[in-house]
Amino acid sequence: MEPLTYSLDRTIFIQAAPETVFRYFTDSARWARWWGAGSEIDARPGGPMKIRFPNGIEIAGDVLAVEQPRRIVFTYGYTSGNPIGPGGSRVTIELEPEARGTQLKLRHEFSDAATRDQHVQGWRFQLSLFSNTVADEVNAGAPRIIDAWFASWSVEDQDARFQALAGIAVEDIRFRDRYSAITGREELSAHIGAAQRFMTKMRMERRGDLRHCQGIVLADWAAVAPDGQERASGTNVFALGPGGLIESVTGFWNAATGKTA
Repeated sequence: MEPLTYSLDRTIFIQAAPETVFRYFTDSARWARWWGAGSEIDARPGGPMKIRFPNGIEIAGDVLAVEQPRRIVFTYGYTSGNPIGPGGSRVTIELEPEARGTQLKLRHEFSDAATRDQHVQGWRFQLSLFSNTVADEVNAGAPRIIDAWFASWSVEDQDARFQALAGIAVEDIRFRDRYSAITGREELSAHIGAAQRFMTKMRMERRGDLRHCQGIVLADWAAVAPDGQERASGTNVFALGPGGLIESVTGFWNAATGKTA
């Protein structure tokens, strides 16, 4: 290997614990979920690493060091030999725990500046994909959480409603819409109880699939009366925390409809 005197450095925050993030460097199924079908990694010193991009380009290398769940080092080169031959560069990924997730630091070392510069946008793109891939796993339970949110608006018993919210939302959850500026599970539970007096026997239902990106979820909803008629509709924006619980909800409702939930 030629001297690797040029380096590319990138840092990205991921809303997941280091142990969760690191699994994507040691589990071939997750590794392939990030890079593309056919990608593999044997996460031990001397183990082979392969990346197969969707366009058919292949990367090969060997794992040099593994320190779970903080650091992995591997060589990186193109099987075609262009622009880097096999083993012709080195990648180091380090994870640092933070209160709300993990700071990922990547260093890719090259033998020349031109090749380094060719990879700047590639890593910008790939780490963005990676962050979304991890977020999709962390928030795989979002449909259940969001549906439980809407169901809580029909729970009439105060204690049962509070317990339902405790299972899906953080203690200091924030809820905002045209009629609400609420902070905390207790206040929210009381607010829902008051809303039930004005929305008698209404039930809140999710409409369509969730749209999720980096812990932010969009969910369309409808308020349905006992006769089956929709009385209101809109969209909620949910912010999910590192543990997958709801941290905040911002409600938008469609014109000429009633309250959001």
